[in-house]
Amino acid sequence: MNIKEAKGQIKNTITAYLTKDELGRYCIPPEKQRPVFLIGAPGIGKTAIMKQIAEEIGVGLLSYSMTHHTRQSVLGLPFIEHKTYDGKEYSVSEYTMSEIIASVYDLMEESGVKEGILFIDEINCVSETLAPIMLQFLQYKVFGKHRVPDGWIVVAAGNPPEYNDSVREFDIVTWDRLKRIDVEPDFDVWKEFAYKTHVHSAIVTYLGIKRSNFFNISTTLDGKRFVTARGWDDLGRIIELYEKNGLSVDVRLVSQYLQDKKIAIDFANYYDLYYKYKKDYRIDDILKGSVSEDVCATARAAGFDEKYSLIGLLLDANNSNIREVMFDEKVLAAKIEVLRSFMTMTDADSSGNALVKAVDDMEKRTKHLKASGALSLEKEKVSMVTAAALYALSGKIQMQTDRKEAARLIKKELDDEAAKLKKQAKAASAALSNAIKFCDKAFSEQELSIFIVELTANSTCAEFLGKYGCPEYFAHNKSLLIYERGLDIIAEIERLSAED
Repeated sequence: MNIKEAKGQIKNTITAYLTKDELGRYCIPPEKQRPVFLIGAPGIGKTAIMKQIAEEIGVGLLSYSMTHHTRQSVLGLPFIEHKTYDGKEYSVSEYTMSEIIASVYDLMEESGVKEGILFIDEINCVSETLAPIMLQFLQYKVFGKHRVPDGWIVVAAGNPPEYNDSVREFDIVTWDRLKRIDVEPDFDVWKEFAYKTHVHSAIVTYLGIKRSNFFNISTTLDGKRFVTARGWDDLGRIIELYEKNGLSVDVRLVSQYLQDKKIAIDFANYYDLYYKYKKDYRIDDILKGSVSEDVCATARAAGFDEKYSLIGLLLDANNSNIREVMFDEKVLAAKIEVLRSFMTMTDADSSGNALVKAVDDMEKRTKHLKASGALSLEKEKVSMVTAAALYALSGKIQMQTDRKEAARLIKKELDDEAAKLKKQAKAASAALSNAIKFCDKAFSEQELSIFIVELTANSTCAEFLGKYGCPEYFAHNKSLLIYERGLDIIAEIERLSAED
């Protein structure tokens, strides 16, 4: 199955394991809850989905890679305990609590979360001395004498032996105690993730043309060559920062993330071409609706790869506008939520101090979520921006003793922000309309269908379109015919790419 399907399977498992009966007991006792074992090629996204799952379910997450651990940190340190049996005292070997188990309790203490996921990565790559301990852990959820707390689900991950020489095969007895999920690479699923996490548009567009280069692991006379989903994701992040700082992106940088020379050179060349297209086609002018006929004519005469790259540039420009609108909407919603909390406060403090307390409470909740390991970067950023704005606002109403008057002033400011957001959304919708008009004028139905279907596939764009609309989008996507046509075209591109 692909990583999206695996995520669904794990979420369902955790939901079932955390289900309690009428007496408050887990329906499946913790000792009978099989650990989930996620097995797949390196860099496929096994670790990435765990944070998403924890956030969506609302439980804690503690992640450990077993490649970093020794017998002592896993099992604990030995010490001598004195015990009395049948009236005689004996010296008995005991072990301190495992670092891993102690970390679960630390997380529970810090975050207040009592249930969660203990994610153990690279579990089948441990040293010979650790192997028996890990097998015991998978079978009984204990390190030494210390058990994983009830309510904490064990999810393990590892690579198949063909990808890692350090892999130790499990016997049937161990496998029979695990819930095994095998995962395969899938570009379309990764693309959904890429849109959500804003992977660099040059990478998404390049892989849309060269799908066979998305995931590749091979052995040559010169050693192993590989390109993974993690490599593309990390490359995209560093490219963003290089561009922000005016640094050159070249094949030497690309080769540090894509460990296949041929693919690295090919992408580096495409990257340069991608920005040439951005300059030649004047993307900003297209979004303003002021594109010249010469640009349209050039687009009509271009080859398919060039047209696909132009589609990627148009998508990226619109996605940037739409992301900004949707982020500001989340900040506004967070501010309104804090205001509701502020209005319920009955203390005698000034309005400014009361608002500060409400913001402090929000930050405390955010801190607990972060401590639990289940807070996304976007939600953390929303909280930080919201807190900064409301702390500043608290200073403006510091002298207001009438809570209702203070709330009226705050509401006016929020109304002004809502009006600004509406104007911002209208501008983003107009830019998208202009992009679709350009595609309609310069492209055939094939390229226009791809543009529409990619907009639909992007969850942030889909949410924006559902809330703020875009007449040209709905006119071209009024039935499923164009969506299905777009999927057919993309499938054909994938087939041709595989034949290259």
